[in-house]
Amino acid sequence: MQFTSEQRFDDGVLEREFTLGEIPGILWTPASASAPVPLILLGHPPLGLRKMYPRLVARARQSAADGFAAATIELPGSGDRPRFAAVEQARADLHRTLEAGEPVTDEIVDRLVLPLVDKAVPEWQAALDALLSLPEIGGPVGYSGGVISIGVRLAVVEPRISAAVLFAGSFVPRSMFEEARQVTIPLHVLLQWDDEDNDRQAALDLFDAFGSKEKTLHANMGGHTGVPQFAGDAAARFFTRHLS
Repeated sequence: MQFTSEQRFDDGVLEREFTLGEIPGILWTPASASAPVPLILLGHPPLGLRKMYPRLVARARQSAADGFAAATIELPGSGDRPRFAAVEQARADLHRTLEAGEPVTDEIVDRLVLPLVDKAVPEWQAALDALLSLPEIGGPVGYSGGVISIGVRLAVVEPRISAAVLFAGSFVPRSMFEEARQVTIPLHVLLQWDDEDNDRQAALDLFDAFGSKEKTLHANMGGHTGVPQFAGDAAARFFTRHLS
């Protein structure tokens, strides 16, 4: 991990951009941590860190106010990273299908999501290796938001993640339902009831499939980008309970 720039905000939060091989990322740490702090990995949709930055930095500064470090990395094929040809083609097929008013097939969803999960999850694990080697970060670790299938896979394969907040706002391959049954960590799942980009029943079925003994579904009226502030506050309290 190589840090490439840093700035400190007026609330004392330190933001440092870094690269991990070809992967760009950002780390935010609280102002007054007297000991190594827990870490929240901030997931995001594959729109690029530059576009997602305003939302990510707001989440990170809230996490820092709660006493946590926060970090994110650029997803494969996003931002300035090389295009992910298989996913780009699947995304184009998805848009054509939606514009035609046709049902989205499992085949399209698999081609859209599974290659991204297969490549992104090992990169998140490599980033976690590097982040936990820093003296200011000590764990435990949470995962928050982003492509829900990435969160599911991470929750299954990465034992260092202790709790996760997942956003039911993306297509989910059928194979991920079997993986969901293997998830055992505490979960807090956000669902926008009128999300135009999400299959509500599939989201409910996925929640039902999770094997966690502690899992909460926080559903609110509204579209994809209309998550109310109190829902975010509830997610923050979830992490405070499980990571502090």
